[in-house]
Amino acid sequence: MEARDTIGVSRPFGTMPSRSLEAPSPRYGEKLIKAALAACAIISVLTTTGIVVSLLLPTISFFGEVNPADFFLHSDWAPTFSPATFGVLSIVVGTLSTTLWGMLFAVPIGLAIAIYLSEYASPRARKIIKPVIEVLAGIPTVAIGLFAITALKPFLENFIPALESTPFAAGVAGVAIGLMITPIIASISDDAMRSVPGGLREAAYGLGSTRMKVATRVVLPAAISGVVASIVLAGSRAIGETMIVLLAAGSQATDSFAFTSPVQTMTAFIATTATGDIATGTITYDTIFAVGSLLFLMTLVMNVLAIRLVRRFREVYE
Repeated sequence: MEARDTIGVSRPFGTMPSRSLEAPSPRYGEKLIKAALAACAIISVLTTTGIVVSLLLPTISFFGEVNPADFFLHSDWAPTFSPATFGVLSIVVGTLSTTLWGMLFAVPIGLAIAIYLSEYASPRARKIIKPVIEVLAGIPTVAIGLFAITALKPFLENFIPALESTPFAAGVAGVAIGLMITPIIASISDDAMRSVPGGLREAAYGLGSTRMKVATRVVLPAAISGVVASIVLAGSRAIGETMIVLLAAGSQATDSFAFTSPVQTMTAFIATTATGDIATGTITYDTIFAVGSLLFLMTLVMNVLAIRLVRRFREVYE
């Protein structure tokens, strides 16, 4: 026996009409949450746009008075002197020098820590070491800078006597930066390596591989996208560091990669000039924004290259 719905559709007698398959209309609370999330996304975009615009406008004004070729292709950097010179290469080299020494210190040590935590450490040791590493990542950089000039430099003078003749050195600042970014590389790389499927390890052990070979030839290549991401993130952090280089590297603009050479980095110049007595609206003050724009461009290029590398080497596991 059949009954009919109000719309004329037959159904077995005694059964309830089927509910509509259409999604229910969103409630007021859901609409409010959706609007709040959209507002947060819009605010982040507007903030980024505002940062770019605030850098670009004074930079355009700066290049209206300074030849871009003189800025990018020369190394005579004395924007606060008379006559002023604006060859930015010397502080770019200073920035790359401290970053290079920091990465040479941090990358091998950070990866070694990650391999130990992922492949060798017992659960008990891991529970102790991993939180300590993450706490080290939160140490204020001014404290690391003070450590560099009071303890690290005297210690390194025992092995590099040339450091005794200079109060500042790019290498000392670089090692201090390396101490700062090592936890970043170690923590992120460890997470990436632990996410590698256990079946790959078991297959390698089944073929007679040692634990070190499994770690370096199976797990590390499989986690290469996360490892690259950690290194690039650490590199960006090193390039943008201010307090350590301000305290340990000095403020002498020299285009040298020597370990014992004092250098001035881009961030150190911005910090010292912005907090000085330079009048706003002058060509010297606009130099801050020109250097900031170049620093922003350098980190942007690094991040874009990192994304391309990660996409190229990423392996997807079912």
